[in-house]
Amino acid sequence: MIRLLSLAALMAAPAGFSHAAKPEAIFNGKNLEGWTVVTEPKHQAKTKVTPEENWVVQDGVIVTKGKLFCYLGTKKSFSNYKFQFDWRYPEGSTPDSNSGALIHMQAPLDKVFPKSLEPQGRFKDHGKIFPMGGLKVKDNQFDQKALDEVRKPIGQWNTTRIECDKNGGVAVFVNNRKVASCSSELKEGPVGFQSEGFEIHFRNITIENLD
Repeated sequence: MIRLLSLAALMAAPAGFSHAAKPEAIFNGKNLEGWTVVTEPKHQAKTKVTPEENWVVQDGVIVTKGKLFCYLGTKKSFSNYKFQFDWRYPEGSTPDSNSGALIHMQAPLDKVFPKSLEPQGRFKDHGKIFPMGGLKVKDNQFDQKALDEVRKPIGQWNTTRIECDKNGGVAVFVNNRKVASCSSELKEGPVGFQSEGFEIHFRNITIENLD
């Protein structure tokens, strides 16, 4: 069952922290236990799409239909970690197909989208880092050529790894090739995925301690 995040829950005690010494699956392949959905109320009312219709688990894969403007986030927070996942857009998608990962999300979490960093999920510039919610970043770099050399075609699985160190540094790797990096004041928080109008699939989602 998908839990729609309520304001009361958001004002409660912070989520527990996880410091996995080896890769820890944070998606069980069966359902969205340990995750929560935050929607934009006006958009949800207009579309009349429920979170359960927008985020579907099929054959060990999270299928994001993209019909809601919202995000799926972990209930736990993480620091000094590697966040890794496989992703693909279905056959017939365009290079402009869009989504994104969210890292270091900060309270209040009941907004789309909270203060955080977004390693871009759009196919054509996947991994490019965008600051959200007024966050300032330093040394924000993106290597389009490196991405183009290693990214697999639409319809095939790619693997993204996001390394977040204890000093606020972030590096993004696609298929083991570094494509982006930056630093900011943020060092911890929940992680998640965006729903922004396009279908995208996620699987093999893990967290590992960076040290």
